[in-house]
Amino acid sequence: MSGEERVRGFAPPAVAGAAAAPPTAVPAPARGAPAAAYAACAPPPEVAACDRCLRRTWLVARLAARLEIARHQRRPLREVLALHDEELLEAVGGDARARVEAELRAVEPEAMRAAAREAGLAALCRHDPRYPARLRDDRSSAPVLYVAASGEPGIARLAALGDGPVVSIVGTRKASPDGLEVARLLGRGLVAAGVTVVSGMALGVDSAAHAGAVQAGGRTVAVLAGGADVPYPQRKRSLYERIVLAGAVVSETPPGFKPYKWCFPARNRTIAALADVTVVVEAAERSGSLITAELALELGREVAAVPGPVLSWRSHGTNALLRDGAALVRDARDVLDLLLGPDAAAASAEAAAVRPVPPPPDLAPELLHLLAAVEDGPDAITAMAGRADDPTGAAMVRTGLTELELLGLVRRLPGGRWMRERC
Repeated sequence: MSGEERVRGFAPPAVAGAAAAPPTAVPAPARGAPAAAYAACAPPPEVAACDRCLRRTWLVARLAARLEIARHQRRPLREVLALHDEELLEAVGGDARARVEAELRAVEPEAMRAAAREAGLAALCRHDPRYPARLRDDRSSAPVLYVAASGEPGIARLAALGDGPVVSIVGTRKASPDGLEVARLLGRGLVAAGVTVVSGMALGVDSAAHAGAVQAGGRTVAVLAGGADVPYPQRKRSLYERIVLAGAVVSETPPGFKPYKWCFPARNRTIAALADVTVVVEAAERSGSLITAELALELGREVAAVPGPVLSWRSHGTNALLRDGAALVRDARDVLDLLLGPDAAAASAEAAAVRPVPPPPDLAPELLHLLAAVEDGPDAITAMAGRADDPTGAAMVRTGLTELELLGLVRRLPGGRWMRERC
């Protein structure tokens, strides 16, 4: 198998006359995958994808290297991914077409289901009535969605997250401090108002939006370019695990799959299709975020952008969107106006503003006690420090308050006082 034909983390099934190979093209779960995040799932994840859609998923992953060549040739990705299996093989299979066709016939869908369960992933396909309705607007949409979620069935979690308004927040990986804060506040404010936030968990704006959403309770969906069981980028593993606890991580690629460059714009089409409104926070003139915005427009969705300094390269893309008619967004209330109308948006924003930021589900018990003490007032905090059995009690309380502040749960006030952070 040539380097061009090899799919990373992926091996084709054995065919007659070929060297021995694993019986299916299903990769094993990535080493070190956060299995602990799925420990609370019982019974095992439901894998409801049909044979036809699983074979299609196998085929796209098998042709991943060929699709990368098509990307270099500037072939429209959505058009290629919308082709039927025979057309896709004809378009990108090249001299490997006959071999790939033979491998496809040998694929065992049940083994693919077993691999998904082993990786802790639920899965559903386009033929399942629970498949996200918004994705059906895109004829190139993912044949199978793999879902990572813990604490409740992944398919039910994804359905609940899509039941109501959904906003995608995207932007540059090299965001400014202001851009990161805007993305975080948008994510937090929208989730506090009952909106689901979708993004791609990339560095910069995407991760900041997810982090804000997690602070407000975790109503967020991360769409990955690689396998849903593999945190990407790796440095965002902690964020990934927090999203899995209260939200969902989804992907159209099999477990353990390592993404090619074409997988990122493919991921963007899912982000755009899942949302009612796409908000761009900082983007260069040529940016993947603008691809997401373009896809959203093609699907008839609303596109909005955060304005920025005209001399900053980070604002060239967003300011261009505004020039071309995108809605202007300054804060979560502006987005709520687009979704709900001004009156309903004002009511939602006011209700969210008086709600404390909820703690993450995995917050340590001692920090939960300290958080409750902050809610009770300064006397309770003083009492906690005084009740400690050792002289380091006050220091431990200070350390805990600092940790709660970093998590966005409390705010330091003048005079050494503390208060609960509000959404």
